[in-house]
Amino acid sequence: MASLYLASASPRRSVLLSQIGVVHRQFACDVDEQVLPGESAEAYVERVTLAKVAAGQQRVAAEAAAVVLAADTVVVLDGRVLGKPVDQQQATDVLRSLSGREHQVLTAVAVASGERCELLRVDTTVFFRSLSEAEIAAYWATGEPADKAGSYGIQGLAAVFVQRIEGSYSAVVGLPLLETAGLLADFGIASWQPL
Repeated sequence: MASLYLASASPRRSVLLSQIGVVHRQFACDVDEQVLPGESAEAYVERVTLAKVAAGQQRVAAEAAAVVLAADTVVVLDGRVLGKPVDQQQATDVLRSLSGREHQVLTAVAVASGERCELLRVDTTVFFRSLSEAEIAAYWATGEPADKAGSYGIQGLAAVFVQRIEGSYSAVVGLPLLETAGLLADFGIASWQPL
């Protein structure tokens, strides 16, 4: 069986792959993640994911049978991409804007081997309950929002903010497992491998 490489520094993506029994090796790929002027959230997340998978392929170019998986997740409110906060004020502003509203989480996944590359995107709608200023401040103090797109992690403490979702929970965490397992199977990488 081909070797699978996860071109991502995200510990959450690695845990999700392991959850469905996919043996893999992981490394980070440094790509430009700036949103281009006039670029839609959909185009942005797909472009960055393709850049990550291409960078991953370059890193393992000497291994002919290597399969590389990359993904990117963005939180979108009113068409605007909400990245990782630069400080407490930005995180507070973002969480205030998400309070009592719905927003979208877009996750693109690319799998590549040799000349072949397949890309898909999963869009999920997340509904937040209303948040108090005290809750927002307390949440920032936990440290969790600091490195999360949209200033929250659904798989962590912010789970108590989420009224419901429409779509894929695992995609909001960082990797849509149903769709990823299908993509990997097309490249000869099975789920439920003996670890």
